[in-house]
Amino acid sequence: MLLSMSAVLLLGLFIWFLLRIRYLRWADALLCGTFGFLLARTVAAPAVQMLLTGIGAILGQLRF
Repeated sequence: MLLSMSAVLLLGLFIWFLLRIRYLRWADALLCGTFGFLLARTVAAPAVQMLLTGIGAILGQLRF
C-alpha cells in the first residue's frame, strides 16, 4: 500500500510539473491520473474502475 501511494504521488507531481510548463493539457492529465489510480491499486482504484466501467457501458449502448 505504501509503494502504491508513493507511485500515485510521484505521478501526480510529474503531471503537475508538466502542467506548470504548459506541456500537458487537462484532458491528458485526466487520462494520466486515471491510469495512475488503476495501476497503483490504491483505495480509490475500485471507485475509479467502477466509474470507467459505467462510462464504457454507456458508450457501448450509444447507436450512431
